[in-house]
Amino acid sequence: MSGHAVVSRAASGKSMEAGLAALGGGSWTTRYLRRTAVTDSCCGLVAGLLAFQIRFDGSGRRPGEYLAMSLSLPVAWLATLLLAGAYDRRFIGVGTDEFRRVLNAGVFLTAAVAILSYAFKADLARGYVVIALPCLTLFDLLTRFALRKRLHRARRHGECMRRVVVVGHSPVVSDIVTMLRRETYHGLFVVAACLADADEAGAIADVPALAGLARVPEVVRHFDADMVAVLACPEMAGAQLRQLAWDLEKTGTDLCVAPALLDVAGPRTTIRPTAGLPLLHVDHPEFSGFKLVAKVAFDRVFALVALVCAAPLLAVIVMLIRLDDGGPVIFRQTRVGKDGRGFALFKFRTMVPDAEARKAELTASNQHQGPLFKIRNDPRLTRLGGWLRRWSLDELPQLFNVLAGDMSLVGPRPALPEEAAMYGDHVRRRLVVKPGMTGLWQVNGRSDLSWDESVRLDLRYVENWSLMLDLQILWKTWAAVMRGWGAY
Repeated sequence: MSGHAVVSRAASGKSMEAGLAALGGGSWTTRYLRRTAVTDSCCGLVAGLLAFQIRFDGSGRRPGEYLAMSLSLPVAWLATLLLAGAYDRRFIGVGTDEFRRVLNAGVFLTAAVAILSYAFKADLARGYVVIALPCLTLFDLLTRFALRKRLHRARRHGECMRRVVVVGHSPVVSDIVTMLRRETYHGLFVVAACLADADEAGAIADVPALAGLARVPEVVRHFDADMVAVLACPEMAGAQLRQLAWDLEKTGTDLCVAPALLDVAGPRTTIRPTAGLPLLHVDHPEFSGFKLVAKVAFDRVFALVALVCAAPLLAVIVMLIRLDDGGPVIFRQTRVGKDGRGFALFKFRTMVPDAEARKAELTASNQHQGPLFKIRNDPRLTRLGGWLRRWSLDELPQLFNVLAGDMSLVGPRPALPEEAAMYGDHVRRRLVVKPGMTGLWQVNGRSDLSWDESVRLDLRYVENWSLMLDLQILWKTWAAVMRGWGAY
């Protein structure tokens, strides 16, 4: 079958029609940025008037110059955000770059006000500046976060997406299509693929696929794609990639190139031109030093404060478990920690006391591949246990494991010894850091994830861990717990 026939047949299929019909037009980015600019202006106005009211209301003085400054603050804020790159279309909806640029704009505007007032000997009321600028930055971060969540909800319904043509070998293309369909918040919808494999043309996961990398410009025009993503593909390198960039330049189509190195985040990579070649330099992950000390200190302080605040809830759960069936309250189980060392993990008991003895008779009902053992509606669950798991309350005693230093707040999933015994060499990489109460596996589906996907997420965390990433995961854990996805 010819490449033209493949494109025509797949483009007319029902699944593709439904997907393409759901996509928003290219102007959605303009509308989104316009809406963002309006909310930024409102934040500037509210912060300025709030500072004016608080600073000058009690004194009975309402200087006209401060009122004018409050009314002009939105213009200054928009100009600062523009200079900081906070309206870059590449950062819409994903990543922390947008928020970091807003913070940079807040710091820059504060520094500019301080320098200009000193240079021109302006007698600015410090109270006004201290209230206005921090409030402005905080308000803007909150409104942009709300806009992003609204965008993510729209993307779950197939709106506000970018059409993408993926280039590479069929296994990698299949993986990226599956991932982008599951994680719609990225805003990328794969409309077609161009394969380096000459005999793999047809369709991959209902996505039309053509053999031959020379057809990329043709496929882009046919599907009106917004972006071309070149995955790890030796055939598309050097002169071929340069020619593709020139062809896409004529239509304004974005070009992204994914390196062969998997799951390594931006902070560990830098582009260093050497002898005319843009070499990708990859830093080693840090498993010692100040960052580790800061993580350990944060873990233990957070765990101690959480235990004190949750003490009444813990007492209630203890009482309910006792009243439910009179069995033991705490379930202790050996898990594998950092460097393969075993430790006793604590959880509130959610199953009948002889649950471990009954596990063998339920082996045939296991709904997971690989070492994991999980069953929906497990018959060993107690009446109270299902509710505790639904809200992840059974895991609260693990805060004692964090205090003892056996676990971290965030990390890979703590594995059973029989699971760890089945690890391949690459999976054992999970054991170079402490296991966590929560992690990327927790905020991306928990028990609904396949074994391979769970391993990939754990390895991604190990390769890119940082205190900032931990804070992001802890924040997302609340949403994951409230939704209850994969909690069984």
